[in-house]
Amino acid sequence: MKANSARLALLFSCLGHAYMHLFTAFYFVIALSLESAWNIPNHELVKLWALGSLLVGLAALPAGWLGDRWSAPGMMAVFFIGLGISGIVCGLVNSTTALMLGLAAVGLFSAIYHPVGVAWLVRSAKARGMALAVNGIFGSLGVASAGLVAGVLIDAVSWRAAFIVPGAVCLVTGIALVVALRLGWLEEAAVDRAPEPAPSRGDMVRVYAILLMTMAVMGLMFHGTQASLPKVFDLRLRDIAGEGALGIGALVALVYTAGGLMQLAGGWLADRYPLKPIYLAAFVLQVPVMALIATTGNAALIALSIMTVILSSAALPAENMLLARYTPSRHRSLAFGVKFVLAFSIANPAILLASWVEGRSGEYTEFFFILAAIAAVAAVVASFLPFARPAGQLAVPAE
Repeated sequence: MKANSARLALLFSCLGHAYMHLFTAFYFVIALSLESAWNIPNHELVKLWALGSLLVGLAALPAGWLGDRWSAPGMMAVFFIGLGISGIVCGLVNSTTALMLGLAAVGLFSAIYHPVGVAWLVRSAKARGMALAVNGIFGSLGVASAGLVAGVLIDAVSWRAAFIVPGAVCLVTGIALVVALRLGWLEEAAVDRAPEPAPSRGDMVRVYAILLMTMAVMGLMFHGTQASLPKVFDLRLRDIAGEGALGIGALVALVYTAGGLMQLAGGWLADRYPLKPIYLAAFVLQVPVMALIATTGNAALIALSIMTVILSSAALPAENMLLARYTPSRHRSLAFGVKFVLAFSIANPAILLASWVEGRSGEYTEFFFILAAIAAVAAVVASFLPFARPAGQLAVPAE
């Protein structure tokens, strides 16, 4: 695969990651404007996204299967064009039923990205760890910019523009990808750009069984922390955040921005050092960090919260590289589909667990002790991963 083609693959994959997270997050801000425009309560409007959010997870498996059987860049073109048209349609509707169907289409096409886009990036990249880290940052920027993009467009034009403008940008990106494919600027790699020796069947089964467990724990910690941190800050840091939502929102934004940027460090480590100790260390260190978050009530809570996000973010490149290394290339999109079905489906039990703990105690102390215990179990499980050298030391030279 040519270097220019690989760079274009990285560019489109990163843009796709940003768009996917923007489109799956901006509706909650748009709904605030629709509340007055359509005279419908916010909780009723939020329910319209339920089917779409379900499809983000459920449709990942068939999307990954199609990426393996047909074409990864072809599926990415479908992702951009379908998501763009869905966004535009949402901005043109006049009823809740039509909006629900439009949002369902947003969820359906959003489901394509993770299983296909990440697998495509892994196949195209030579320095996989850094490519995955940069890609992860674009995803974080998508989440962080969703409220800002929607808010600016709503205030400047209308709620319809908050759907239509991002939709048009996404559609144009898809057309650009199709043009790049037609002109031969971007080629679909027949083999990995950084190929590695095929693992044994026993190692593949062992690693996949372990990763199913550890990925579930990683998702549980991420979604549980995301759901609980705003209220934890509200309960313990009012002297720092002040009254109102702005201070709490700023603290949460600080935590996830600082933590998300550390994916670069995780990618750098994954390209240079064995993956097992990097991945294992993330779970081992989460144990004391979660335990301290459970009991800390001062400014140190902010630093500890940043640390838990850093550990999760830094582990992601190693996790994705482990999954890619021990999955046959022809089934990689399907494997990532399984991962992201798991990652999205675990959000519901994580949120329910956090809600149950707060409901019975008024705090989250027990919740973070539970997360610490789960992280300890995951660390024991991860210790059974094979000890492999960095990918760069294994790769067969490629033209």
